[in-house]
Order: sequence, then C-alpha cells, then structure tokens
Amino acid sequence: MDMANDEARWVARASAGDAAAFRSLVEAHSSALFRVCARITGDKALAEDAVQEAFFNAYRHLREFDGRSAFSTWLHRIGVNAALEQMRKRQRVESALPEDEDAREALAGALDAPPGPERHAASGEIRRDIERELARMSAIERAAFVLRHHEGQSLEEISATLSLSISASKQAIFRAVRKLRATLETVE
Repeated sequence: MDMANDEARWVARASAGDAAAFRSLVEAHSSALFRVCARITGDKALAEDAVQEAFFNAYRHLREFDGRSAFSTWLHRIGVNAALEQMRKRQRVESALPEDEDAREALAGALDAPPGPERHAASGEIRRDIERELARMSAIERAAFVLRHHEGQSLEEISATLSLSISASKQAIFRAVRKLRATLETVE
C-alpha cells in the first residue's frame, strides 16, 4: 500500500480517536516538520517547541481536516504558524532583555550551547552572514524562502501554507533572495 493510502487511513482512524493511528502520522511527518521549523526559527529548541505545538494543534483540530489538500500540507501550515509564533515569543523575551549590548551578549553567551563543528569549517563566516541575514528578514520572508529553497515546495503550496496569494508568496521569496544576494556580494 502506498504512503497516501496509509496516510488517509491513519487520518480517518485518528479522527475517530485511534491514538496509534495518530502516532503513525507523527512518526511519518515529525522529521520533515522539524526540519522546516528549525530552518524558520533558526533554533533547535524553538523548532522542537513548534513541532510539539503543531502536533498538539493538529490532534485537537484533526476533525476539521477536510482533505482538500494533502495532510502534509495542512500539517506544514500548522507547523509554520507554530514556528512563527515561537519566533514572536522569542522577540518578546529578547525585547525584555537588558538594553546594554554588553549585558545582552554576556547573557546570550551564557545561554548558548558550545559551537558545533560546522562553525569551525572554512565556510563558517559565510554561514554566519547568511544566518544573520535570515534572522533580519521578516518572518514571512524567511518562511517563504525556507519552504521554497530548502523544502522545494511549489508556489501554490507556499501560498496555502502561509495563507498568502501566489503573488505575495513570490514577492516574499524575491525579497529574501535579494537580501541574501546583497549579503553574499559583500563577502566576495
């Protein structure tokens, strides 16, 4: 049996209260959903919180899933919204941090995990520049860019996920790419 048929069966059974069927949906989609949320938030802990919130919301609203789109598209939409909400929460917390830049850096340094091996790679400087630029983008620009260039989603899927028109999705992607190009041009 193919994945689409399994998924439709799991959704129907989970909607009827079958916890094992919902667990199958979680297992089938958790890695991809985490990858999207991590790229949007730029933070593993925030991504984990977003994925957990997305699955909780999906479970609560599973009976509202009407099947007009693929379950994965519906779930990605919930996940992207959860990731964007995690970013908003983080911004509220960061705005409550001390105004003094040195105090902020000291606090951030105390909370950061030790750098991973990728930071020690020769491309570490470029990676940091790109991450900085992604962090400066609006949440919609970043989400649209991640969905298009990291997840390979179509404009129609991005539009549905972000509740934007196709034109607005194209503009968000275009603005994100233009900003990243400008950042990379300064590196050369």
